[in-house]
Amino acid sequence: MTTTTEQLEEFTAAAAVAAPIWRATDAATRAGWLRALADALDAHAGELVEIADRETRLGVPRLTGEVARTTGQLRLFAAVVEEGSYRELTVDDADPSATPPRPELRRLLVGVGPVAVFSASNFPFAFSVCGGDTASALAAGNPVIVKAHSGHLELSRRTAEIAADALVAAGAPRGSIALIEGREAGNALVQHPVIQAAGFTGSVSGGRALFDLATGRPDPIPFYGELGSVNPVVITPAAAAARGTQLAAGLVGSFTLGVGQFCTKPGVVFVPTGTGFEASVGGNVAPVPGGPLLTDRITEAFPDGIQHLLEDPSVTIVGYGAETVDGARPVVLQTDAGAVAERASTLLEEVFGPVTLLVRYDSDAELHAALEVVPGSLTATLHSEESDDVQDTLALLQNRVGRVLFAGWPTGVAVTWSQQHGGPWPATTSLHTSVGASAIRRFLRPLAFQDAPQRLLPTELRDESLAALPHRRNGVLHAR
Repeated sequence: MTTTTEQLEEFTAAAAVAAPIWRATDAATRAGWLRALADALDAHAGELVEIADRETRLGVPRLTGEVARTTGQLRLFAAVVEEGSYRELTVDDADPSATPPRPELRRLLVGVGPVAVFSASNFPFAFSVCGGDTASALAAGNPVIVKAHSGHLELSRRTAEIAADALVAAGAPRGSIALIEGREAGNALVQHPVIQAAGFTGSVSGGRALFDLATGRPDPIPFYGELGSVNPVVITPAAAAARGTQLAAGLVGSFTLGVGQFCTKPGVVFVPTGTGFEASVGGNVAPVPGGPLLTDRITEAFPDGIQHLLEDPSVTIVGYGAETVDGARPVVLQTDAGAVAERASTLLEEVFGPVTLLVRYDSDAELHAALEVVPGSLTATLHSEESDDVQDTLALLQNRVGRVLFAGWPTGVAVTWSQQHGGPWPATTSLHTSVGASAIRRFLRPLAFQDAPQRLLPTELRDESLAALPHRRNGVLHAR
């Protein structure tokens, strides 16, 4: 069912009415609304997981854990709201003796207004109707209109219904959250004058099209898109010698997790020539089954992506996973660093699904030349030993990603205060994170007051409130 123009106008009008109410809420009230939403989702977890498994075939254990992650991040943002430092409360007292004389200035961050959120296919809870974009937008004090993903429409409708009822029951205004369906409605949403920002997780082509619509408006708005990522991994000769077998098993577990449909999947792995690492990966992948992919479009694109890589003369097959009756069979490919340096646009194109590309290198110089052309990604992983001199390699990696790992594998993103889930284009259209406490910053704007009477200031900026809130006054940071 496609949302009609009349329905979209109804939803945006309700969001416009709800926006000033959300913006004016005190921390305790807003945090309470977020916790009420989390409690409602937990109370309906069994029902929601059953629907999600029927639509996505991701399995009950995975989906049950994803509900817990989703409600956990709602509760994290409730804590963020209560803690208060996200407001960046800042005061400069008047100083008539300064040159030129300085007025009193007080500054804080406020919600931007109604936010559009575009759901992702691969996380039907954590990056969907009540996922991280919605949680952070609500925490910032903004109502949300979500564009449902076609891969889990029934789940989206039921989740939105539960969410809207829970928020109203907790005292939030009607119009706090709404759901639309259909590509045309999504395009119209991001262009609607009521919408003040948008969050998106999906393909480069889809995200770029929406980004252009958002920035091409008469009143351009910020568009926070998480798009493509190959998530490079570098294994040094010393690491391959010391723990190559362990690393090979870890790589296979990571790139096949969720049938290779995580945005942090290690898609390009630089390995030293002559260590036997490729054979070890091939042996580890052989018994690993694949599985069904999320949508027909992803299913059709996966073999085409593999074939596109195999058309390059440098690419060969290392090994396959177990035969898979229904879905995508894991595959490991290999090439060399020289070919990557010459044909990055072909060899470093993301393929969504259970595939990884091993890239052999003979020297640091060859490795670094290939790393120079790696596109922006969400993560990079560096497996090295204490004896390795990896400063130059690390410098190249950290210039291309938002998070660098030195142990483990990138699949699995902790929802914490310090998380960074974003990176240079095409990983994201901005440098902000879409996971963790800092994700709230995307949906806030700065507002300063000059020589304002105390009674006309926002409550948080008044002297009696500042004493209990984190703030900076005349350059000095006060934790409380």
